[in-house]
Amino acid sequence: MNSTIDTAVIFIFSAFVLAIGMLFARTGRNLKSFFAGGEAVPWFIGGLSLFMSFFSAGTFVAWGSIAYKHGWVAVTIQWTMCVGAIVTGLFLSPRWRATGNLTAAEFIRERLGERVQKTYIGIFTLVSVFIKGSVLYPVAKLVSVSLGFPLVESTIVLGLFMIAYTAVGGLWAVMVTDILQFVILTAAVFILLPLSLTKVGGFEKFTQSVPADFFDLLHGEYTLGFVMAFVLYHIAYIGGNWTFVQRYTSVDSTKSARKVAFLFAGLYLVSPMIWMLPPMIYRALNPGLVGLDTENAYLLICKAVLPPGLLGLMLTGMYFSTSASANTTLNVVSAVFTNDIYKGFINPKASDKQLIKIARLSSWGFGLGMIVIALLVPAAGGIVEVVLSISAISGGPLLAPPLWALFSKRINGKTTFWITIIGLTVNLFFKVLSPWLLDFKLSRALETIIGIGLPLILLLTYELYARSKGLISEEYEQYLATKATRKAAKLAETEQEAIEIKRQNRFGMRVIAGALVFVAAVLFGLSAFATAGAMVTAGIAVVILLGALIPWRAAQKIQLPIGEPTVNV
Repeated sequence: MNSTIDTAVIFIFSAFVLAIGMLFARTGRNLKSFFAGGEAVPWFIGGLSLFMSFFSAGTFVAWGSIAYKHGWVAVTIQWTMCVGAIVTGLFLSPRWRATGNLTAAEFIRERLGERVQKTYIGIFTLVSVFIKGSVLYPVAKLVSVSLGFPLVESTIVLGLFMIAYTAVGGLWAVMVTDILQFVILTAAVFILLPLSLTKVGGFEKFTQSVPADFFDLLHGEYTLGFVMAFVLYHIAYIGGNWTFVQRYTSVDSTKSARKVAFLFAGLYLVSPMIWMLPPMIYRALNPGLVGLDTENAYLLICKAVLPPGLLGLMLTGMYFSTSASANTTLNVVSAVFTNDIYKGFINPKASDKQLIKIARLSSWGFGLGMIVIALLVPAAGGIVEVVLSISAISGGPLLAPPLWALFSKRINGKTTFWITIIGLTVNLFFKVLSPWLLDFKLSRALETIIGIGLPLILLLTYELYARSKGLISEEYEQYLATKATRKAAKLAETEQEAIEIKRQNRFGMRVIAGALVFVAAVLFGLSAFATAGAMVTAGIAVVILLGALIPWRAAQKIQLPIGEPTVNV
């Protein structure tokens, strides 16, 4: 490993990403453009951004650990995300787009009332900052171990960098860097995989060197019950998580919202099979990892096979995937705070300039909270335990009721509030108190089944009761009136606003094209230094260079009125 070249690669890409964020510093005219891309983001950009928002270094650390220990079941678990996205595309994403709301929290306020919204905002913000802070830790650890930098300082510097371009550029900065991160990470993995197979002596030698049950679809605590519960969880999570809802509301139509989810599903059908193989191969090379050391399997296979510069590329991809996940959450949490707390309760008459200022300041505030959480992760038992436990406790109670409200005219705010409180209380009891008081701990499968199943049962019970009584929620009738008013206001948008949205989108597509050309150029340069995999690296660079034509041509198709003066966006 040549730490100088690898470090240079990380710094070059990091500086480039920050520069991209700065390019969008003046694109936020109002909350709609800053947080929703003017509701005219191209669906394939939204889909790729959604895909990257689901990723983090935790994906490689947590799922890589499972792949190393148990094999193919890591792929099986991630396929549940594909199923969840298909259901989301069929039924949920079009509904979110049809609401016309800027954020999921705005929908919850209009449909279920302010008390429910305030409760959800508090819990969602806490959970989001905690989860995304926890996944900042493993990438800081990877960079620290690989390049010899102190862990605490690495965590702080990487966290500050992550916050910077999110706070400056808004949704378009997040999405453009998501695309760049997707390309870098995919390129790194496609270089890593053939080199890993060569190191182990080929695919046949690999399969002969791992346990006989290594390619079983299910393994150990990851049972059929766990997988089925995870399917339900991911329907709720992909369809209802506020971070992902933003991707469905920022496109131009319900049809585009479906395409966003379907693209995500297609990518999650294929990518786990490719991305989980390297840590599985490392099991054949070194079967001796135990405990939390298994979380380093992905890093160790990278260090074992990647030549100078390409390890830096892989670490860059891992870090960028974490920032993609965390900065999306930052953007949404900031949107909720600015739109639903500051504008909704503190200063309803705030100007667009004031709101954008608050948006950027809140991004910094929540981002600093994530850094603090990242520094505390080692005391919580590792990234696998943190992510799966928080998901099981909070997922069902927080996500299922708003999704139900998208379809039901009977569910009301009071019922939603108590279903959420009951679900969280039961989940916390079994997770925290039951092992201590009763010496009883739920299996991973039961933990997930109860977490998502209990809220669904309670929602169905109330729905059947309300139907038998012929009850219609008062909040539902008020919501219909509010929705009609907002639709009329949207129709009254000025022609100049529509032109500025087109201008912003064209600018974003051109930046993506330029970023892809830059990535291709760096890969060509790295291929010259590569002691192995030079041809593969150069070949991927050619593919990326050709791929730059797609966003460039899409930008050319966005027509502006002839003679239209340049307006700062």
